[in-house]
Amino acid sequence: AGVAMAWNVFRFCTALRGLGSIMILLVLAIVGVTYYAVVLCNYGPALLLGGGATLAALAVLLLFHFLLAMLLWSYFSVVFTDPGSVPPNWNLDFDEERGETAPLSSSDFNSQMNPQQSMATGDTGNPRMRYCRKCNQLKPPRCHHCSVCGRCILKMDHHCVWVVNCVGALNYKYFLLFLFYTFLETTLVTLSLLPHFIAFFSDVEIPGSPSALATTFLTFVLNLAFSLSVLGFMIMHISLVSGNTTTIEAYEKKTSPRWMYDLGRKKNFAQVRFIKKLSFHSHLDNFLWC
Repeated sequence: AGVAMAWNVFRFCTALRGLGSIMILLVLAIVGVTYYAVVLCNYGPALLLGGGATLAALAVLLLFHFLLAMLLWSYFSVVFTDPGSVPPNWNLDFDEERGETAPLSSSDFNSQMNPQQSMATGDTGNPRMRYCRKCNQLKPPRCHHCSVCGRCILKMDHHCVWVVNCVGALNYKYFLLFLFYTFLETTLVTLSLLPHFIAFFSDVEIPGSPSALATTFLTFVLNLAFSLSVLGFMIMHISLVSGNTTTIEAYEKKTSPRWMYDLGRKKNFAQVRFIKKLSFHSHLDNFLWC
């Protein structure tokens, strides 16, 4: 049974790898349908009406294009930014008790230099370090192996099929921005198309071709669904950031009497906001503990 389960999980991870460009194309298709409904079918033609209708349409279109540009920028930043990998020949030199760099003891050093015995269990016998059996290397604290990406990810939160990438230390900021701008954009579209949606159920004759009306109806339903779901997801991640926790670590935090990485809400948010990929090897500890 255990072998069968492992095989099923492997096939599932392989399938997720295969999604790749399909998910990106799906996101772009949703954006394209939304653009067609808002700009070409409804508020673009409204610019020619004159008076207050023109001003309202202009305001909606300007805000729509700004949020769309920010949404696409943050989305592709998550897609193409490496979430963070473990440098080759990495050695642990961070003391969790004192919260500062400290040399390893002789026993720590020996366990690092002789990890073969640990490969069978993935445990070095030292709580300060862990060994990844799949990557055949030591992995830092808060680092987890992603079966879809096939490597260890620094401060891994989760593997997101929508962005075809892991969400980790180096792209988590962009992921939060993507959620934020997606919520604002979908909310704007939902509110701007609400009068048109209500008109579907009234006796008033609605101008436009059947395909345009159907696209408007579909766009309203899609954006309403995305707006509500992204809102819940965004609230969850804001809660995680406030406690300096990832989705994977949420369970560990509940079972721990004191979460050592919680520096206070203000500093926790500041770490996500200002994290940058500078000199990676010299600043690795900053990424591990942010």
